[in-house]
Amino acid sequence: MTYIEATEEKKYWDLWLHSRDTQAGDVLVKKYLPLVQYHVHRIAVGLPRSVSKDDLKSLGMLGLLDALNKFDSSRDLKFDTYASFRIRGAILDGLRKEDWLPRGTREKAKKIEMTIDRLEQKLMRTVSIEEVAGYLGMTEDEVYQTVNEHFFANILSMDEHVNEMDDGETSGHVIKDDKSPSPEEFLMKNEQIQELTKTITQLSEKEQLVLSLFYHEELTLTEIGEIMSLSTSRISQIHSKALFKLKKILEKKQ
Repeated sequence: MTYIEATEEKKYWDLWLHSRDTQAGDVLVKKYLPLVQYHVHRIAVGLPRSVSKDDLKSLGMLGLLDALNKFDSSRDLKFDTYASFRIRGAILDGLRKEDWLPRGTREKAKKIEMTIDRLEQKLMRTVSIEEVAGYLGMTEDEVYQTVNEHFFANILSMDEHVNEMDDGETSGHVIKDDKSPSPEEFLMKNEQIQELTKTITQLSEKEQLVLSLFYHEELTLTEIGEIMSLSTSRISQIHSKALFKLKKILEKKQ
């Protein structure tokens, strides 16, 4: 950002923070709109195709507006970081309130889980996705997509039980000012990272690369496809397969 751009942005921030100038607010919303699009794109990866990205964008916009209204410039926190928490939180809250996972998908996921258990007990080994798909008369992509959607729904459900704060914010959206974790948190996080790192090494090189580029480098599936000279749909398949494998490996370790 050039000095002129930074000065111009500061002017709009001053107008918004001190007098809630509507024109300044509009300018800031337009500036940070890409943040909404970014989180919509990343969250949509784990959702059924029936979920409208426009609906997710509307939820994300509510989060951005909420961030603008509640941002405290005196805190040692960038607006981008604060807005990201608000945008993502608003989208996930909206998904929780709407039962976006169709009943048919829930029933299909249950059938897949039961089939995996039945085949593993019968064969006394870990079964492949190909075997599960063949047994149920489904395509491999259909199995991957169903399991991942159900997995994402479970994550939303677990996060639903956070306690409400006095100001109406959920603890899942509160950003701590503490810059360093407690010793217990530090040890737990390190253990989780080490465990996940070991698990990821059990994936194929392609799967590891896709996960690294998507979650660490924060590239889109299309950008990853360009880097790996593969189609976006193929990258999506590799991503889904990697998550499915991770889920099964971690479940066995519990």
